[in-house]
Amino acid sequence: MNLTEIKIIETAIAIVVFLIMRFLTIKVINKTVNNSILHKTRGKIIKKVFQIVLITITLIFILTVWGVNQSELFVFMASVLTVIGIALFAQWSHLSNITSGIIIFFNHSVKLDETVSILDKDYEVEGRISDIGLFFIKLKTEHNEEVMLPNNIFLQKMIKKKIV
Repeated sequence: MNLTEIKIIETAIAIVVFLIMRFLTIKVINKTVNNSILHKTRGKIIKKVFQIVLITITLIFILTVWGVNQSELFVFMASVLTVIGIALFAQWSHLSNITSGIIIFFNHSVKLDETVSILDKDYEVEGRISDIGLFFIKLKTEHNEEVMLPNNIFLQKMIKKKIV
């Protein structure tokens, strides 16, 4: 077997592993969406985030297999990550909200249509959770008002959940 055939086989293996990981990730996210009574659109967003990560890892592996100089790859990735890092640092609250949205999606006890109170020393909000998005959680108050709370604030505040 020559070197090119080995590289083709390694590339095929990388693609198969990517497809398997993508399938398993989608299955876990769908199961979480169904068990948590979350909007399917929220699951789609989480799937896209994980898919971008898997594609990036697979592409780096394939580029390494095909002989892209690792130092050049490192310089390229460092440059891209620096630009992204500066953009996200300037908008750190967006990154914080996305991360919080993923945490809430997988590991928070609140679900859609539950009534909660956000306990704050200055302003207490009580309402029914109408949507859990990637950046915000929407609450419908008893006065038919919609309150949008950033995900990172939702994780930081003490929450009282009404149990029926």
